[in-house]
Amino acid sequence: MKKSNLALAATFSTLIAVGGALISTPAMAAGKEKCYGVAAAGQNDCATKTSSCAGTSKVDNQGDAFLAVPEGLCAKLGGSLEPKKA
Repeated sequence: MKKSNLALAATFSTLIAVGGALISTPAMAAGKEKCYGVAAAGQNDCATKTSSCAGTSKVDNQGDAFLAVPEGLCAKLGGSLEPKKA
């Protein structure tokens, strides 16, 4: 294999690995935590088991829908740091 082909293959493999990691783990801003069960219908920050993307939760306070809130605020809102089983 030529050196240029080997370099291209290595670069492509790295991009796939990094891209997969970015897709599988939603980014959370520093000082934020996922707070489950506090989002109003249609105001969730990410996909749930019953909705395919952000902003598609069907009911208020859906147990598997979260909002990213400042650390420590979730407990004050009555939410949970873990998703509730549907």
